Amino acid sequence: MAALLLGLLLFAMQSPPLPSRPLTDGGSSLPTTSSLAADNGTTSHPNGTLQQLPQIIIIGVRKGGTRALIEMLSLHSAVVAAQNEVHFFDWESHFQKGLSWYLSQMPYAFPEQLTVEKTPAYFTSAKVPRRIYQMNPNIKLLLILRDPTERVLSDYTQVFYNRLQKHKRYQPIESVLVKDGEINLGYKALNRSLYYIHMQNWLQYFPLESIHVVDGDRLIKDPLPEMKKVERFLKLEPQINASNFYFNKTKGFYCLRDHGRERCLHDSKGRAHPHVAPAILQKLYQFFHQPNKKFFELVGRTFNWK
Repeated sequence: MAALLLGLLLFAMQSPPLPSRPLTDGGSSLPTTSSLAADNGTTSHPNGTLQQLPQIIIIGVRKGGTRALIEMLSLHSAVVAAQNEVHFFDWESHFQKGLSWYLSQMPYAFPEQLTVEKTPAYFTSAKVPRRIYQMNPNIKLLLILRDPTERVLSDYTQVFYNRLQKHKRYQPIESVLVKDGEINLGYKALNRSLYYIHMQNWLQYFPLESIHVVDGDRLIKDPLPEMKKVERFLKLEPQINASNFYFNKTKGFYCLRDHGRERCLHDSKGRAHPHVAPAILQKLYQFFHQPNKKFFELVGRTFNWK
């Protein structure tokens, strides 16, 4: 029964076939603007810095390690990062403001620097790939993923603590993961971990060479090798090195050191997951087994996921 329900779920979420590299969107085309300097996507400042549309976007995934990734990438002197999640391409209220509004959300940078923004919800939003392609078909995309089961548990943990802080009721994890003895296919966090479905949508617009998949599990355990791969993908001069990282025994994960200044991620990062019965964990591993294989085939590499 679980296999049948999973099949129906996957069929329902499949995007309809779209022509390769479409340029129009039947009503959701990128709003135009006349305020971008010289129509080249920049606004300038007297000190020589400028705001520019991002050349790099971290597209997801939620609870995959996007905050760690953008903080580590910001260690490089050639990269300037937007501080907040912009949600331009997935929130209609933002998207309808046009590129001039999007540009206004970007940090000031020198002309030789690259601008990056991250919005984890982009990866699982069906309309986003087309919109980003319309803005810049040559953009570099970073996607950080974790073991799908671990990502689901992190997703639940974030919602759990948010509700706890607001003194709202919360559902025990078993009740959201399992329904009538089977995996609860109505739980949205499960959909976010079905990576191959979302990746198929992105590959309708961007070649695989434009999307670098960061191993979020490895980034947590040993960040430097993963960041060297990111540098190479972005064709950045090698700068990030071992002296930029130190292991914080109290927090239990790596923190950053930049020109003598040390900083760690917010306390909300790296929180312990709630206990889950082994039998339920096994159901999750089985649920994700085939979707994971499809994702590996899609991207031409494997990950050490259970």
